[in-house]
Amino acid sequence: MTLRPAQPEEALALEFLGTTSAGGNCPNAYRTNRGTYVVQGYRVTDEEALRQLHERGMPDTETAVEIPAGLLKFFPREA
Repeated sequence: MTLRPAQPEEALALEFLGTTSAGGNCPNAYRTNRGTYVVQGYRVTDEEALRQLHERGMPDTETAVEIPAGLLKFFPREA
């Protein structure tokens, strides 16, 4: 997937794709106007998992979320 940088005046716009939640609260999947996706999930707080993510290069400015496999069905398959 190629990221398209947003223009300075272009706000991030979200298009709701779907949820696995009965109440529609979380987790959710969104497509953006930047050619990217946003997922709303459960914040990873497990110290060992976070240690592994940081060892693999995740910077302190990023976070990780956990989503159920069922949420993947809302993401289109790209060729």
